[in-house]
Amino acid sequence: MARQLWLLRHADAEPHGSRPQDAERRLTERGEAQARAAGEALGRMDVQFEEVLYSPKARAHQTAEIAAEAWSDEQQAAMRAEPALAGGFGASQALGCVGSLGADGRLLLVGHEPDLSTVVAELTGARVDLKKGGLAVVRLEGPGGELVALLRPRELALIAGVPVSAD
Repeated sequence: MARQLWLLRHADAEPHGSRPQDAERRLTERGEAQARAAGEALGRMDVQFEEVLYSPKARAHQTAEIAAEAWSDEQQAAMRAEPALAGGFGASQALGCVGSLGADGRLLLVGHEPDLSTVVAELTGARVDLKKGGLAVVRLEGPGGELVALLRPRELALIAGVPVSAD
C-alpha cells in the first residue's frame, strides 16, 4: 500500500456577494445534504484518516464538520483548520502535509477550486473537474501519484444510501 491523499471540495455554498466577506459564505441546504452524504459515504467505505485538514473559510469548515458527524470520536479528533487551504494551495503544500503520515497513511483535505483540481493535476497529470461536494483520491508514490477515484456528490450519495439532488 502507499500514502493516500483524499480531496473533498466544499459542498454547495451561498452565492458570491451574499455575505460581506467571501470567507463567510456558508453552505446551502443542498450543500449540507452533500456534506452529510460525503461523510456517510466515507464512513461506509470504512476509511480512516491520520489527519483531516480543512480550509478556515466557513463553507469548507462547515463541510468538514457536517461530514464528520458520521465519524468516530477518534476520527473527529484528527480534524484541524489549515490556513494554507484558504487559497493558492498546490501540490508542494499537499506533499508537505502528507510528509508526517505513516507509510500507508491517509490524509483528507477539505478545500476549494481551482486548488484541489490543480493538486490532482500536478501530482497525477490528470485533468479533473471536482464538483462541489465531490471527492478525489490520489495514491502517492514519491513526488507524484495516481488518480484512483473521482466521485461526484451523486455517487457519494449512492454509496451513503441517501438522496441528494443531481450535480
